[in-house]
Amino acid sequence: MSSGGARRKARRRAVEILYEAEVRGAGVTAVIERRRAQAEPPINEFTEQLALAVDGHRDRLDTLLDDYAIGWTLERMPVVDRNILRMGAYELLWAADIPDGVAISEAVAVAKELSTDESPTFINGLLSRLMENKAQLAP
Repeated sequence: MSSGGARRKARRRAVEILYEAEVRGAGVTAVIERRRAQAEPPINEFTEQLALAVDGHRDRLDTLLDDYAIGWTLERMPVVDRNILRMGAYELLWAADIPDGVAISEAVAVAKELSTDESPTFINGLLSRLMENKAQLAP
């Protein structure tokens, strides 16, 4: 498997952790610890760091996503899409080592694996709007 494939799987697992934490009303750290205690599926350092970083920026991410989602509120979005968007927006705005196009394409790819047929287009559009306005949004 390419490192890109491994990274995508790690991103998908990070979204699964964020999703589980939101649905259960649990902390991201608690979900990571519970998952770490299980042998399968293994979670790697990239997954953990990404989930924790997204969680740490969640208030700012949610404000931005709410502001830039045309015709949608964050609450109306499917939980999985919300968490894919949080991850993509985090990588777009805070992960300096991830090129903008990669942050968006990875979020879209994860959406294709985990969400509805409409979600990849919606996620691509919203993250693209964030990218266009990145200069004003950067932390």
